[in-house]
Amino acid sequence: MFDENRLRVFAAIAREGSVTAAATALHYAQPSVSHHLARLEAEVGVPLVQRVGRGIRLTAAGRLLADRAEEILGRIDSARAELAAHAGLNAGHVRLVAFPSALAALVPAAAAAFGAAYPDIELALTEAEPPEALAALRRGEVDVALAFRHGPPGEQGNHTVTTLLEEPMYLVSPAGRSRPRSPTDLRTYSDQRWIAGCERCRAHLLSACEQRGFTPAIGFETDDYVAAQALVAAGLGISTLPGLALRAHLNPGVRIDRIPGDRRFVDAITYGAPPAPAPVDAFLEVLKDTFAEPVQWP
Repeated sequence: MFDENRLRVFAAIAREGSVTAAATALHYAQPSVSHHLARLEAEVGVPLVQRVGRGIRLTAAGRLLADRAEEILGRIDSARAELAAHAGLNAGHVRLVAFPSALAALVPAAAAAFGAAYPDIELALTEAEPPEALAALRRGEVDVALAFRHGPPGEQGNHTVTTLLEEPMYLVSPAGRSRPRSPTDLRTYSDQRWIAGCERCRAHLLSACEQRGFTPAIGFETDDYVAAQALVAAGLGISTLPGLALRAHLNPGVRIDRIPGDRRFVDAITYGAPPAPAPVDAFLEVLKDTFAEPVQWP
């Protein structure tokens, strides 16, 4: 059975004439489009495209599948539209609150996909760090909260938590300095000033350093990952940042080194037990599809 997302990607490649143009039309990263195409070719067992210069040309099998894909996807979209009317998805709204790096790096693609699939449902976006986001969720001000955690899930209480992504952590240091012998060992920088982030980020930094036998000297604190990198680039301290923050913005004046074994988890959280209201459930499915795309980390 063909995967719907791969068929949509292949149909876009056939329409646009190149992987790059298809990625732009779908709001996907180019490596993700190439990944879907390779998986689809592996499933059908024959080449579907030939590379021609900077574009592509469909093979005979590719032309056949492209025609069938448009027909199949049209029938799926028609069925989805008919079912949406019965499921209450032809009206309503979804209110999402997300932390800054998720809002910058991945939420736009999810929002675009949701808008294309459910044009009659209004999507509202708000930015907040996890404590404020969860408070807003409890107050009923938002329907879905994107939050991060560095450890195992805590007590869920009245929340339903869906883990969407596991992202690596990086040590961020000035690019102009000579590379130390152990660039990912936090102890290498124990005598440096550090730049801490939000409350959860600061707590994780303190814990990670204390596990390595020292307490970091916090020189600056900022929730802004752009500002944190600017401070590092200016030689004012060392910091740690997650992969999403560095995907959203990477200052050319910093060097990043992936910290082995250190990671952060991104969760989608709703209030109450499932099922959620139909528009919220639909948006969660789009979020899961978006976050399931292969992520190219720095």
